[in-house]
Amino acid sequence: MPLYEHVFLARQDVSQQQVDALTAEFKQIVEAGGGSVGKTEYWGVKALAYKIKINRKAHYSLMNIDAPAAAVAELERRMGLSTDVLRFMTVRVGEHEAEPSIQMRKSDRDERGDRGGPRGPGGGGGGFRGDRSEGGSTFRSRAPREGGDRPPREGGDRPPREGGDRPPRAPRPPRDFTPSSGA
Repeated sequence: MPLYEHVFLARQDVSQQQVDALTAEFKQIVEAGGGSVGKTEYWGVKALAYKIKINRKAHYSLMNIDAPAAAVAELERRMGLSTDVLRFMTVRVGEHEAEPSIQMRKSDRDERGDRGGPRGPGGGGGGFRGDRSEGGSTFRSRAPREGGDRPPREGGDRPPREGGDRPPRAPRPPRDFTPSSGA
């Protein structure tokens, strides 16, 4: 059977227990269709990039599914009908990952230790200018150019048009003005 990774977003105002109940319900749908759910992960409440149905945050949940396409289609149909599910996405994969997903491994960032740097433990600030000496700006002003910021163009103010030197266009004919009958 084909393998899928399925992620769905639930409304922010439902509890984590309700999201777990939704996951269990969707797992039953897959199993009723002849498939199985290998691993489920609850990623927590995260901010959305833009509002979805008035929600700024959502509960994220992942399911690794091993099921026929008909079972996945039924799962997606039921999720589309559910008022608690904001969005979902199913991706067919070659094999499921055995280790936790990247969202679950986010805590590894805290374990990286001291990177050193001008802001103390944990680094911070980032950017490519962190190696400058302390104290003061390195901005140097320069004398203004004569005639503005840009050098003058050759051949006048505008670049030549595509089509070369064409004659000027004839004036438009006047419009027939008829007042509309109605207000």
